[in-house]
Amino acid sequence: MKKIDIEAVTITSYRFPSQEVKFLPNINGNFIVAGKKNELISLQDAPVNIAEKSGRQVFAKVPGAFIYDMDGAGNQLNIATRGLDPHRSWEYYVSQNGITTNSDIYGYPASHYSAPLESVKQIELVRGTSALQYGAQFGGAINYVTKDPDTTRSIGGEAIITGGSFGLMSGYLSLGGKIGKWKYMTYYQRRVADGYRQNAHSDAQAQFVSIQGQLTSRLSLRAELGRSTYTYRIPGPLTDQQFYTDPTQATRSRNYFNPNIYVPSLTLQYNASDKLSIVLTSSQILGNRNSVQFIGFADVADTIQASTLEYKNRQVDIDNFNSHNTEIKARYNHGLFQFKNTLVAGVRYTQNDLQRRQQGVGTTGTDFDLSVKDNVFGRDLHFKTQNVAFFVENLFQLTQKFSISPGIRIENGESKMSGKISYLPNEAIPQLVKHYYILPGISMSWYLKPNMHLYGGFSKAYRPVVLADLIPGSVLEKNNSEIKDAFGYNLDAGIKGKIFPWLTLDVTAFMLQYDNRIGSLILTDDLGNSYIYKTNIGNSLTKGIEWLSDFRMWESENGRISFFSATTYMDASYTSGELRNGNENVVIKGNKLETVPTWISRNGIQTAYKKWSLNAQYSYVSDSYSDALNTETPSANGARGRVPSYALWDVNMAYRFNASFNLRVSLKQPDR
Repeated sequence: MKKIDIEAVTITSYRFPSQEVKFLPNINGNFIVAGKKNELISLQDAPVNIAEKSGRQVFAKVPGAFIYDMDGAGNQLNIATRGLDPHRSWEYYVSQNGITTNSDIYGYPASHYSAPLESVKQIELVRGTSALQYGAQFGGAINYVTKDPDTTRSIGGEAIITGGSFGLMSGYLSLGGKIGKWKYMTYYQRRVADGYRQNAHSDAQAQFVSIQGQLTSRLSLRAELGRSTYTYRIPGPLTDQQFYTDPTQATRSRNYFNPNIYVPSLTLQYNASDKLSIVLTSSQILGNRNSVQFIGFADVADTIQASTLEYKNRQVDIDNFNSHNTEIKARYNHGLFQFKNTLVAGVRYTQNDLQRRQQGVGTTGTDFDLSVKDNVFGRDLHFKTQNVAFFVENLFQLTQKFSISPGIRIENGESKMSGKISYLPNEAIPQLVKHYYILPGISMSWYLKPNMHLYGGFSKAYRPVVLADLIPGSVLEKNNSEIKDAFGYNLDAGIKGKIFPWLTLDVTAFMLQYDNRIGSLILTDDLGNSYIYKTNIGNSLTKGIEWLSDFRMWESENGRISFFSATTYMDASYTSGELRNGNENVVIKGNKLETVPTWISRNGIQTAYKKWSLNAQYSYVSDSYSDALNTETPSANGARGRVPSYALWDVNMAYRFNASFNLRVSLKQPDR
């Protein structure tokens, strides 16, 4: 046999970092997504600042995503769409791998749990018409999907080290693999940073472990435990004048905020047949939200008192979360109209106990100290909720190109407040709020061609009355004992897909009706005494257009150049209502909805050549009002007034040395 020498052949190709516009499939696990506004954001090699959770970069191509940096140190992602409140994403059902992370949907719906983005593979975002299956939130659902382990080996890992301005140092280490039938994933992350303002400092940690196993050919199990915590020293509020003089200055040096949240969960999935799949999930949110602060407006200085040579006592507030969720969901594929159809149904049981302790007399010190004088709090309350929710939705594929998905969700439960408030008699404390809603909805999808389709939907939604809505601020305040949950609907219609091979488009028109907004009025009792009355004060309507275009100008085997624009126009105003202004009530019908800018626009260029990539992004947010009264001139304490427009530049550059190592550089600059 003749020996033949063959020369080695080396094939070289490049993997380009990409934020290409992607959408979820019509059936995503056990959820029907067909006909619903949605986005799929991949963070694998994404050229964004993940260490500081830069939301305007992560959600760059989500039109209408309103994001603000609550602390400037990257501790939380705060996102809203369609004119809703972005505070800790509390208008959204927030989950990790499908497990809810909202601290207490009925007591304090904010998502204090905040996993590092280094651990996230992709983000699934479904807009408001998702309320039927995910929950009752007006915003919709955000699901953070963690990275998968390398199942080709028993152990593998990833390390990401980040350093930056203002003392930023972040380290992320993950380990994962597969042993027999079991695969596992775990990580540890720590990040310290000062932020750009004086007296600010953040120390954040996160841990996570996931174990998954195929128990039988049809039965699988997943057990997870996540933890998220940070301590942030708050530099305090600024008046408008202080901000324009020096936005980096601080008004506080001894205020602290500290959430510490654990999320354990257990998921069993049983594939009974090719048609039927059943998933049972049980999860908890356990932990605390702590703060110790000298509370006052920006024009109230926190100084040493001449009479005592000490600072004033700070206020200590502590929330203890004890939330339980159990859900069983079934997906059944069946035939009708000669096409495959999908039925999804489920039941969720929620049992929460939020203990809120506030107005504790804290120390006069300067460090993070939750000590309380005599261990007595001015408010010591429990807010207990039991709720059962049932939903069913069916995807009917009427033709090869056209489908509709009608559904309904029924919510039934109640929340009870009990405890003590130092300035109120005990008989004034107990309150009961019942939640019973029938929430219908429908969505449709019509494919004009394989890569382009029309979609639209309508669904009812509600937001429960939360604990803060039931607490009078002082002895001069009263609450409506029959205060109502916010209630309304989402309506949208759009077109999305590849109009041309080089152009991806997603354009949506929407309406969001939000009734029973909560505020305060001035009323008079039988003796002629005035008092502040917290109740439902009015309704609002937000209308708008969401526009996304992604234009790929050039592409070859060596690189690509693309442009994108994600722009939203919103017209949000009160359709009815009145609100307290000083000692009188003012009609707010026709006023602009607070914190809702008319325009949000992010535009950028994304380039890649061989091992290099360079992205530049310009973000613009127009002005808005900070209050429903539409106060034009800023108040002296900075609490009211018009919020000016602002713009930011972001530049990200990356170089991939090989398959295992890459370097990223991120710059940001305000456009003043």
